[in-house]
Amino acid sequence: MNVCVSPTSVATPCGADNPAYVKSIYQECVEEENKFKWIESERAGYDLGEGAIRRWVKDHWTGYLRARWVEHLQGKCFWIELDRGDYGLLQREFKDQQPLLDAILDRLKSGKENLDVIDWAFLTQTPLEPVLQILAALDVNSRRLAHRFEGMC
Repeated sequence: MNVCVSPTSVATPCGADNPAYVKSIYQECVEEENKFKWIESERAGYDLGEGAIRRWVKDHWTGYLRARWVEHLQGKCFWIELDRGDYGLLQREFKDQQPLLDAILDRLKSGKENLDVIDWAFLTQTPLEPVLQILAALDVNSRRLAHRFEGMC
């Protein structure tokens, strides 16, 4: 039997009624960094060490963090470093706007910012009011975490 740890730190059986997993962005990030370092070191023929990790931070941290944030908002995974109140927000607030929400999330996950989403809405003649409501609820600019090497890369 798979066991999940709920956002309240109680171990319960995984299933359709309890799909949440609790993880740490920083712990999972170390695994991603090490995979990147290993692959890049194999290509180079020697251990690239901390330099490879710094390059991962520079090139991938923002996208990695954004993808984890979206999982948290969708209620797919509870990331302990993110706001507890944001967990599952999209399921609660925007059930009836799923196609628009998916289009906005696709843009945000690919590294786009609020202004890019607003430009997209304008160019595609998507009604701006619901786009602005979703962007305000997501509040992407307040959802940033610093990496231990950020600013040093």
